[in-house]
Amino acid sequence: MKITLLCIGKTDDKYLIEGIDKYIKRLKFYVNFNIVVIPDIKNSKSLSEEQQKDKEAGLILKQLQPQDMVILLDEFGKEFRSLDFSAYLEKMMINSVQHMVFIIGGPYGFDQKIYDRASSKMSLSKMTFSHQMIRLFFTEQLYRAFSIMKGEPYHHE
Repeated sequence: MKITLLCIGKTDDKYLIEGIDKYIKRLKFYVNFNIVVIPDIKNSKSLSEEQQKDKEAGLILKQLQPQDMVILLDEFGKEFRSLDFSAYLEKMMINSVQHMVFIIGGPYGFDQKIYDRASSKMSLSKMTFSHQMIRLFFTEQLYRAFSIMKGEPYHHE
């Protein structure tokens, strides 16, 4: 299975980049994982929220293949405990899902076209975090999920 985290805009903060890189290096022992960054929309200040979401949607859809399983990281999505997220990923592997694409939207969320394309929505918290921080949190949780699957001592209950 391959897992992609698709994001709008680059991560600027060095401490976040270092944390994300730490978990990407750890994940390479478990799964084919990569992060794809779509550049921020140019001249976004001259666009309405809906226009910006529409432009982002076009860029996101270009990154997706018809067979991809798309999960939106969305505040109204399903919340998982770490053990449950691990079990969910394991189930996807057993069901021979080839490519899971988790998407972090832009500052105004997702256009309806992206909701229509998605298989499901997932929330990492009821709290609001910056899109850059979510990248680190997601990458860490993905690593945690695979360490749980392998019975390694990273996660403690």
